[in-house]
Amino acid sequence: MTTTQCLEAPAPAAKPPLLTRPLLLRFVSMLGAAVSFYLLLSVVPLYAQGTGGGGGAAGLATGALMLATVCGEFGTPWLVGRYGYRVALGAGLVLLGAPALVLTLSSGMAWIVLVCLLRGLGFALTVVAGGALTAALIPDERRGEGLALVGIVAGAPALGALPLGVWSVRHFGYTPVAVIAGAAALVAVASVPGLPDGERRTGRATGLLAGLRTPALSRPALVFGASALVAGIIVTFLPLAVASASAGVVAAALFLQPLASTVARVVAGRIGDRRGQAGLVPPGVVLSAAGVLLTALTRHDLAVIAGVTVFGVGFGLLQNATLALMYARAPRSAYGTVSALWNLAYDAGMGAGALGFGLVAGRTGYPWAFVLTAALLAAALPVALRDLRGASRSAGPAPASE
Repeated sequence: MTTTQCLEAPAPAAKPPLLTRPLLLRFVSMLGAAVSFYLLLSVVPLYAQGTGGGGGAAGLATGALMLATVCGEFGTPWLVGRYGYRVALGAGLVLLGAPALVLTLSSGMAWIVLVCLLRGLGFALTVVAGGALTAALIPDERRGEGLALVGIVAGAPALGALPLGVWSVRHFGYTPVAVIAGAAALVAVASVPGLPDGERRTGRATGLLAGLRTPALSRPALVFGASALVAGIIVTFLPLAVASASAGVVAAALFLQPLASTVARVVAGRIGDRRGQAGLVPPGVVLSAAGVLLTALTRHDLAVIAGVTVFGVGFGLLQNATLALMYARAPRSAYGTVSALWNLAYDAGMGAGALGFGLVAGRTGYPWAFVLTAALLAAALPVALRDLRGASRSAGPAPASE
C-alpha cells in the first residue's frame, strides 16, 4: 500500500436528495387538499347553524365529515392496491373539491350532510393515498427528516386557512369561501398525472384489519392514538376549562401547542434518522402526560401555557416517530395500510377524546378530568417500552422494499 493510499480516507456516502421533483409536485396536491379542508372546517358548521338547527346542526355537520373520513380510511388501502396512488389521490381531490362548489345551493340540513359525507370520503382518500405516496418518495435513510418536512407543509395551511375561513365568511359571505375551497382541491388535480404510481396488486391487498393484527404496526398506532385523544381534548375544551378572563392565555396556548409540535417533529426527524425512531416514543409519552398534568392547573395561566407547550413537544415527537417507525416496518406495498392505520388513530383518537372528556368533566370538573387524562396517557408508556424492547431485539436492516 502506498503512502498516498494510506492517507486517503474513504469519502462518506452522500445522502440521497430529499427535495426531488416528484416530492415537490406532491406538495402541490398536499397544499390543495389541506387548504380546501381547513378553509371550510369551521365554516360549514357555521353555515349549518345558520339554517336554524343550532348547535345540533353544527355538530351533525362535523360528525358526518369525520364519520365519512374514518370509514374512507378503511377502504382506501384496497383502492390504492387495486388502482394505484394516482387514481385514489385524484378521486379524493375531486370528492373534496366538487361538493364544496355547490355547498350553498341549498341550506337544507340533508344537503349539508351529503356534502360533508362526500368531502369526508375525499379527505380520507387524500390523506391515506397521498400519505403512502409521500412516504414512497422519501429516501429510507432520510425518512424521519422527510416526514418532518411533510408535516410542516401539511400543517401550515391549518394555521392560516382555519381562521381565514371564518374571517372571510363574515366579510364576503359563504359562497365565495366555498368556491375558493373547492377550487383549491380541484386545481391541485392537475399535479396528479405527474406523480409516480404504485405497483398495483391483483391479489389480496394488505388491509387495515391485518395491520391492526400486526403488533409492530398496531403498538405505535395505539400510542399515537392516545396522544391524539389529548390533542382533541385541548382543541375542544381548553377555551371552556380556562376562565373567560384568560382568553388571551387560551389563544397563546393554542398557538404554542402546534408551534411546539412542529419544532419537535423537525428535531425528532433528525434524531430518529441517526439513532432510531423507537427510542423517541417513550419520551414523547412522558412529555405528553406531564404536559396534560400541568394543564390541570387551569386557574394558573403560566401553568396552562407551559403545560400545553410541553404536551405539544411530546405530541410532535410521537407524530413523527410513530409514523416513521411504522413505515420502516412495512414493505412499500403496505404503505397504504400504514397511512390508513396512522390516520385512523389520529382521527378516531381526536373524536373519542372530545366525546369522552366532555362526559368525564361533567362529573369531575375540568382539573380532575385533565388529571385522569394524564393517567390514561401514561398507561400507554408500557406499550411504548414493550415496543422499544422488541425493536432492540430485532434490530437489523429495514424490511426490503417491494
